[in-house]
Amino acid sequence: MRGYVVTGPESAALQQDVAVPEPGLGEVALRIGATGLNFADLLMVKGTYQATPPPPFIPGLEVCGTVTALGPDTDGPSPGTRVAVFGGQGGLAEYGVFPANRLVVVPDAMPSEIAAGFIVAWSTSHLALTHRARLRPGERLLVLGAAGGVGLTAVELGAKMGAEVVAVARGADKLTVARDHGAHHLIDADAPDLRDQLRNLGGVDVVYDAVGGGVAKAAFRAIRPGGRYLVIGFASGEIPEFPANHILVKNIDLIGFYWGGYLDFDPSPVTDSIAALFAMYAAGEIRPHVSHVLPLDQVGEALALLRERKSTGKIVVVP
Repeated sequence: MRGYVVTGPESAALQQDVAVPEPGLGEVALRIGATGLNFADLLMVKGTYQATPPPPFIPGLEVCGTVTALGPDTDGPSPGTRVAVFGGQGGLAEYGVFPANRLVVVPDAMPSEIAAGFIVAWSTSHLALTHRARLRPGERLLVLGAAGGVGLTAVELGAKMGAEVVAVARGADKLTVARDHGAHHLIDADAPDLRDQLRNLGGVDVVYDAVGGGVAKAAFRAIRPGGRYLVIGFASGEIPEFPANHILVKNIDLIGFYWGGYLDFDPSPVTDSIAALFAMYAAGEIRPHVSHVLPLDQVGEALALLRERKSTGKIVVVP
């Protein structure tokens, strides 16, 4: 089969003669229909992600595919069933094996290109805003990277939860996408007076930060007393530092959120979140956004779009 194989840090290529993997105990084999890209895939190729497997390996954290076989003594959906799964690796190929206990049956009405990028981004924002930040109706939510894969889901879910959403993204096109998904206020990330603009709004109650860097510092200064700051990721490549005395004096909650970690120590909130999100999709209450669908032969270009922040919502690769 074809597979995008990482052989070392910053060393990866599409190979044509990769062996088709066989499912072992507790695993299910899938014919992959679509793979959703995540920023973590870029970090895995660089060798800097916290869960990077030893090379050689195939990146691609989440996929939608069709069950072809079950491993020995393994319970799971029958062959022919279309499922989505966060497997942590293995998605950028034509076939893969994934943990059976992570499979989610995909509703018939959901296209594979949507399902492939649905679980991580939407459940990240759903759990972060509900389970961790306890976002309430009427609060002001600031989303950094508001047109990105997870940021756009935070905008839409925050608005659905009754929050007043402030979207920060780079450029008019991305801000327009954020507005179309529910943002009430739009601020360009390159604005030299970002901190002042946020303060002129009257501050914010919750910050959703998947970016880090300079915009994080401006956002932190805009938090109202009793506010919450969600640390989701560092797409800018710069991990921000926050003054502990300000956290103390303003009674700010600094909240770390790593979606994948819940699969290891407390998977039930993730399971409940995914079920709730599928129900929202079926009811037409949320609108997943995919800006690019590229074939596996163009996986390098797909990763470049993600690296250079030329996409909005999700990028999906199809075999």
